[in-house]
Amino acid sequence: MFIGTIDAAASAYKTYPKAIQRALEYLRSHDFTKMEDGTYPIEGQKIYAKLQRYETRLMESCRPETHQKYIDIQYVVEGEEYLGWCPFSPDLKEEAPYDEKADVTFYEKLVPDSNLVLLPGSFAVLYPEDVHRPCCAVERGPAPVTKVVVKVSVDLV
Repeated sequence: MFIGTIDAAASAYKTYPKAIQRALEYLRSHDFTKMEDGTYPIEGQKIYAKLQRYETRLMESCRPETHQKYIDIQYVVEGEEYLGWCPFSPDLKEEAPYDEKADVTFYEKLVPDSNLVLLPGSFAVLYPEDVHRPCCAVERGPAPVTKVVVKVSVDLV
């Protein structure tokens, strides 16, 4: 996993894999506040963005997950949320087995449990070995968030 802000990322693009660079440039070049929720192709099914508006949830109702086919770039446009994270390990217990169609495995909890706050303009790049728990409310409680999740095929990096 790596994290950053979209403005600072522009100067660091050269060190990121090309597919991640293209995804971050897409995030930098669009005003998501003026776009409808939905899926937007960037490079067909290899790289695409999912714009979503939702209310964050209490941490205990958010499930940790991993993906095998895609890297997630989670980018907060408006609002803020906790993103839980831990490295993949044998200590994790699956809550549901891998769903190939949805490209997701859910886990009972993060082991160890750590959190960071994603603020407007910040992003997290999550590889298949990064177990993450998105959509969690910060201390003030559930609140609206506008977020874009860019999916980048692992075949591209």
